[in-house]
Amino acid sequence: MQYGHILIFVILGAGFAVVNLLVLSPLLRFNSHDERQKIAYECGMEPIGTPYVPMDINFYIFGLLFVVFDVETLFLYPWAIIFKDLGWIGYGSMLIFIGVLFFGLIYTWRRGALKWGH
Repeated sequence: MQYGHILIFVILGAGFAVVNLLVLSPLLRFNSHDERQKIAYECGMEPIGTPYVPMDINFYIFGLLFVVFDVETLFLYPWAIIFKDLGWIGYGSMLIFIGVLFFGLIYTWRRGALKWGH
């Protein structure tokens, strides 16, 4: 019976998703049969060409590097809170952790992944 509450929450969550996707969204969405209203609005001008353009891979790499160093910051906060309890072993392990990330940053910098415009 302990899992009954979890089952209720799962059923309510799934029911909420189904009701929103299948019942409410068709009632609330924009629906027009005019072809002019289905095109993308481009400052009052007719769009030329396709809206799908190839994206430069450097944007992806730059974003991925941001996420990696953002997660590094998340690992630094708990370490800083219990820094006194860890002693020299905790200090050394964090220096190794930061060193690996620093050398990774230097490597990507030298490879040119951080250059925004070419």
